[in-house]
Amino acid sequence: MAAEGGRIRRTPLQEIFWTRTSLLLTVLVVVSVLSLWISGSMDPGTGKNLVAALGTGTLISAVVGFGQTLITASASQRALVTPVIEESRRALEELSAEYRSLNKEFFPTDVFEATTDPDPAFNRVLMADLNATRQYFFRGFSGRHAAARLLLSRTERELRVIIADPRDAGSISGRARYLLRREPADVDFGQIQSRLEEEIRIGLVGLFLARSRCAQVDITVVADPPLDRLEMFDDSVWVSLYSDVRGATKLYPRTLRFDDDSYLYNAERAEFMRISQSRSGRHFRITPGTTRADFLALFDKITGASLSEEQFRELEGKFHAFRAEFSAVAELGS
Repeated sequence: MAAEGGRIRRTPLQEIFWTRTSLLLTVLVVVSVLSLWISGSMDPGTGKNLVAALGTGTLISAVVGFGQTLITASASQRALVTPVIEESRRALEELSAEYRSLNKEFFPTDVFEATTDPDPAFNRVLMADLNATRQYFFRGFSGRHAAARLLLSRTERELRVIIADPRDAGSISGRARYLLRREPADVDFGQIQSRLEEEIRIGLVGLFLARSRCAQVDITVVADPPLDRLEMFDDSVWVSLYSDVRGATKLYPRTLRFDDDSYLYNAERAEFMRISQSRSGRHFRITPGTTRADFLALFDKITGASLSEEQFRELEGKFHAFRAEFSAVAELGS
């Protein structure tokens, strides 16, 4: 029993027990009082003693029954109600732990809705994960954002990148068809393709410039990579849903973050490793010791087009302009 608002609060079992016992005690007291009252009005020798004995016995039974009720109620609480409450509490704790485990395994820890401009909150959380990781896996179209983020960090890490193959026409045209849905009416398909080809070239130059932040940069180019962008760290994975048609008109799509205990983290990591080691892709490596001449030769192998010093400086300037604009809008500093 517990006090609540100045009243005694009983369990359902106690309510039943006390209601039944109170009724019985009331009957005994009424019978006792009536018997004693009747015996007082009777003449001697007419059964007076019998009626008086009945009233006295009934009264004694009521008193004894009331005392027994107090003892039995407390004992029943300890013997019946308390174990049931404890067992229910343990069952609820186990159920809650199971639901928390399921939520952690299948549900994202953070959800960032689609936006037209970079979301500062999204970028702060992602940069915190980047600064705390030893490995950074990126799967996207050009790798420009990965390079920009690396140049904003201050620690060295291993970077693995999967990007679209610039020598595969299907990779460029497939992404161009997707982007065409959110472009103004005066922008044609050819313009989008040209812009995407330049983004890949800018991204490659950016990865070369970011080599000082990495122990090594492993680049895998594949034909028609998955539409959704993936950024994976030691403790989390970020999936940007470019495939979500609801956010097709926004520049930055809906993004989900899962921690490393989730099913998606393990599945995406296994898939990333499979693609990055697959024979169907082409694999390249940039290290801190890679010279500009080495990169120009690497650029030729990746894109199938040679890059002059003047063209390199032009792409370098475009990358720094992109990085500065992105850092300012996303409030990431410089």
